[in-house]
Formats: sequence, structure tokens, C-alpha cells
Amino acid sequence: MEQKKSPKASLEDMKLTFLLIGLVSVLMICYVAINWTKEEVEKYEVVNEEMNFEDELEIDQTTQDEKPEPPAPEVIQEVQELQIVDDDVQTESIEVTSEDNQQEEVVIHAPVEIEEKEEEEDEQTIFVVVETMPEFPGGQQALFKYLNESVKYPVIAQENNVQGRVIVQFVVEKDGSVTDVQVVRSVDSSLDKEAKRVISSMPKWKPGKQRGKAVRVKYTVPVNFKLQ
Repeated sequence: MEQKKSPKASLEDMKLTFLLIGLVSVLMICYVAINWTKEEVEKYEVVNEEMNFEDELEIDQTTQDEKPEPPAPEVIQEVQELQIVDDDVQTESIEVTSEDNQQEEVVIHAPVEIEEKEEEEDEQTIFVVVETMPEFPGGQQALFKYLNESVKYPVIAQENNVQGRVIVQFVVEKDGSVTDVQVVRSVDSSLDKEAKRVISSMPKWKPGKQRGKAVRVKYTVPVNFKLQ
């Protein structure tokens, strides 16, 4: 009896054949791809070597177009026509006058000196403390002696047993005279009046000085009224 092969057994026999056919096909594809890539690379290399640098494009740097400034308006000057005349012909004389009056006297004022202003200010300024203070003739002891000898105790103040210290303020002028006598601390009207009288009757003082110049100085003197 003859034994028959199944279709499955036939496919198993053809399996090796199909594998060989596939392997050959893959090798052929790889070979073709390698050859094609090699040709393309060689073509590009040939083109690069044969490139002529003279054919390269030159790119110029471009700048933004600036708007041209409008032209300045033309100034048209009127040209007067000159008339040429002969030497014998008399022409009108032209008088040139100046606006300045040459006969007017020019007065130049001298500049005001700063020292004059300072002197005027010093005359009006009354100092309280200066470099050299005013001094009564003979000094401080002579001032106390003058007050003791000149003050006369008011009778009304003696009767009322009024006593105390009156403080008087005055200005020693630049010539040493005493002005602007005022009572700055009062005790009694009768005592205040006597103190002002004595101070106003004082002889001229030695004036005070500031920067070597005599100035007006305010001075204060106490006048004591005391009953024995």
C-alpha cells in the first residue's frame, strides 16, 4: 500500500528554501543601497570640487534709506540797478546820519563802594558786646565814685522808706556821649527819675570799638538807693 504525504509535511520541506530565498533578497537590497549611496556622495564631492568661486554671489550690506532733508528756501536778494554816469554829471549827495546824539554828554557814575554801605550800617547798628567795651573815664572805680557823689536821695522816698536797686540801660555813642537812657528795672518813680538824671549827666565815655573802629554800644549800670 502506497503512503501519501500530508500538505503540512510539504510545507516543512519548503521552509528551508523560503529562508534561503529571503536571505538572498535581503543581501541584494543591502548591496543596491550601498552602491546607490556611494554614487550620490561621489557626485556631491565632484560638484563641490568643480565649483567656481567667481560664480559666488556677493551680498552687499544694505542700510535704511534716510529721508533727504528738505532744501533750504532760497533767499532772493533784491539787487538794485546801478546807474553808470559820466564824470561831468553831478550826483545827489547822500548824508549819513547817526541815531546817536554826539553832542549829548555822557556821564559815567562811579560805582558805589561797599565800604560806604558798611559804614552806614555801622552807624545805625547798636552792639551789645564788642571787642573793646566802652569805659567810664578813670575806670570802674571812678564810675562808682561818681554815682555815690552825684545821686541825691529823693525826700519822698526817704519819708516812705523806699530803697532798692534801679537798673538803667543807655547807649554809648561813637563819640563817647550817653544817649537813650532807659530804666529796665524799676523800684519807685522818684528813684527811677533820679537814676536817669544821674546817668544822663555823666561825662563822655571812652567809646567801644569793633575791628578797630568806634561803634555804638549798649551798656547797663545799676544805681543803688539805700537808707542808713
